[in-house]
Amino acid sequence: MWNSEVEMMGRGAMAALQLDRLRLTVARARARVAFFQERLRDVRLEALEDIASLPFTRKSDLRDHYPFGLFAVPVAEATRIHASSGTKGKPTVVGYTRGDLAVWREVMARALTAGGARPGDLLHVAFGYGLFTGGLGFHDGGEAMGLTVVPVSSGNTLRQILLLQDFRPAGLCATPSFALYLGETLREGGGDPRALGLRYGFFGAEPWTEGVRDAIEALFGLRAIDVYGLSEIVGPGVAGECAQARRGLHVAEDHFFPEIVDPATGAPQPDGEEGELVLTTLTKEAVPLIRYRTGDLTALDHAPCVCGRTTVRMQRIIGRADDMLVVKGINVYPSQVEAALLAIAELAPHYQLVVDRRATLAELMIEVEPAEPVIRRWGGYREDHPELAPLRGRIAERLRAALTLTVDVRIVPPKTIPRSEGKAVRVVERRANGG
Repeated sequence: MWNSEVEMMGRGAMAALQLDRLRLTVARARARVAFFQERLRDVRLEALEDIASLPFTRKSDLRDHYPFGLFAVPVAEATRIHASSGTKGKPTVVGYTRGDLAVWREVMARALTAGGARPGDLLHVAFGYGLFTGGLGFHDGGEAMGLTVVPVSSGNTLRQILLLQDFRPAGLCATPSFALYLGETLREGGGDPRALGLRYGFFGAEPWTEGVRDAIEALFGLRAIDVYGLSEIVGPGVAGECAQARRGLHVAEDHFFPEIVDPATGAPQPDGEEGELVLTTLTKEAVPLIRYRTGDLTALDHAPCVCGRTTVRMQRIIGRADDMLVVKGINVYPSQVEAALLAIAELAPHYQLVVDRRATLAELMIEVEPAEPVIRRWGGYREDHPELAPLRGRIAERLRAALTLTVDVRIVPPKTIPRSEGKAVRVVERRANGG
């Protein structure tokens, strides 16, 4: 689905469209949601830049008004309800009208088209279905653009492999960590992931680096595409890479207005500067959100893309503001560790950060696994292998250069680090109370 009218729209026309839709969204929120009535009472939007004067909305606001307090329509008028996992408290609940679902299908279809999917392709969807938005987002968008969708959902790895081998889809949709696990399991069973014939894969729902992209592409022989979304805004389809460039994700900015702010101060950041992504829904009917702080760290680029799209691009998510670890006064993001580790050919694309906070100053230990070719060359994993200590030293030196921090590196046997059929758990914290 190529919507050239908006995906190639000039910047002036896009700004005018966004301002019109922003005014309608603010009016709708002010009139229908008690939470916004006082907050937006004296708002005047003379120009698009005036959005910076509006107050932020946070995840805590959704939780404080759980379950339906931020709905702009009666629950009976909502066609569907989704929610977050609620792992850090009550889930954030969002609703969709029929119009909202139509928008979601379109922006998701745009993302699939930009990434290389074509009508008639078979699409294997290994994202979870249910309250999580991933599976149904790819499913509905795929059907809307004429794909044949296989709604496998997450988990059940051996069944996934059976269907991939027998159905031979053109595309795979999954979290990056689950894709790696699928390929690894298939190969261990004597199969060849490249023989599946996959042409492309759409991956998201967790931050991932170019190193993971390279590992997935080497494993399957496909073209890996990044897709971004979050349930509070719409689900997957907020932005997606184009197959031609893969240099940033095109934001569907006729429906979602992006800003970048300083995570600490909330001050606007200039184009190209990294910071926290803030999104405003421009057409959402059920749950309009004004300047929603996503917690995701990225940057924006308004330059036109070689693919012909003029929509703003966001840098791949480098992490979350609340994922930042402070170790001995140094800020550490898991994505920094991943980028450093996956530049080392001898390592498998699996790792875990163990933060020990039982002492006065936190200690960071990083567990990694040697890659399969290394294990074969060694004739199996051995703690006394003469190459182990030099490899550990190279890893520690690379991490010290990347993090400006000395860390304890442990090379563990294959399959020691837990694999995930959903989102990978990259950080484990040990605390004095046993946590």
